[in-house]
Amino acid sequence: MSSSIAAPGRVKEVTSLANPIIKDIRLLEKKRHRDETGTFLAEGMKLVIDAIENGWDIRTLIYAKAGKGNEQIEALAARCLAKGADILIVSEKVLGAIARRDNPQMVMGVFEQRWTDPASISPDEKDVWVALDRVRDPGNLGTIIRTADAAGAKGIILVGQTTDAFATETVRATMGSVFAVPLARMDEAEFSTFAKNWPGMVAGTHLKGAIDYRKPDYDAGPVLLLMGNEQAGLPDILSEACSILIKIPQAGRADSLNLAIATGICLYEIRRSALTFDGASE
Repeated sequence: MSSSIAAPGRVKEVTSLANPIIKDIRLLEKKRHRDETGTFLAEGMKLVIDAIENGWDIRTLIYAKAGKGNEQIEALAARCLAKGADILIVSEKVLGAIARRDNPQMVMGVFEQRWTDPASISPDEKDVWVALDRVRDPGNLGTIIRTADAAGAKGIILVGQTTDAFATETVRATMGSVFAVPLARMDEAEFSTFAKNWPGMVAGTHLKGAIDYRKPDYDAGPVLLLMGNEQAGLPDILSEACSILIKIPQAGRADSLNLAIATGICLYEIRRSALTFDGASE
C-alpha cells in the first residue's frame, strides 16, 4: 500500500494546504484512498488515546499549533513519536481543512485499519455478535458500534456492500468504540454459510417475524443477531439462514424503527442477564 504520508518518526510544522503530506491526509475523506492506503482519520484527543491504548498502529499524529506547550498534547506526541509515528504541527487553517468542518478538534490521528478474520471467530457460550446487512448510514453504523461496545457484544460483522466502518462520520459516531469492537466483513454467501454453522441461535429481525424479541431464551448459547438494511430489510438468502425471526412490537403510527435504535433494543434484551444495574458485566 502506497502513501505520500511522511516517513516514520519525524516532527514537522505545516502551514500550507499545498503540502503533499496534507493533501494525502485530506484524501482520506474518500473511501478509495482509505482502501488503497489501509488507513483512516480519527479526530479528538480521546479517540487518539483510545486507539493507542487498544494497540492500534498510528501513522501520523496531527495537532494544532495552539497545542504547543500543552502538557497532555506534548506527552501524547512524545508517545506517538516513540512508536515511530510522524508528528505534524499545523495551523488552524490546515486543521480545519483536514477535518472539513468549523471548530475542529485540536488533535487528530491517522491510523491503520484493522479487520478481524472471519475464520478466527469462535464464540463462547455467552458471546453475542451483531451482523448488519448492507447498513447504509455512517451515523447508524457508528452508533451501533458504540452500543455494541456498551452492551458487551463481542464484535460486528458487516454483510454485503455496507457504508465504510472507517469513514470519518462513522468513526466520530462511535465515540472511540471502533477501537474496542472487532469488525469483520463477509458477502451474503459467506455469511449464509457462517450463520448456518453458528453454534447457537441466529436471530434475525424481520417484519414477518412471528416471535416477540423478548421471548427467546438468549442464554442457551452464543447469539448471532442479524439486522436488515435500513430500507429493504433482510433478503431471503439471509432470513433463511436464521434459526428464528424476531420482531419488535409497535403501538404507534410509525411503520419501522431506526436501525441503530432497533439494534440497541434487541442487543440489550439479549444481554439482559449479563448486565448488572451499574452496567458492569459478569
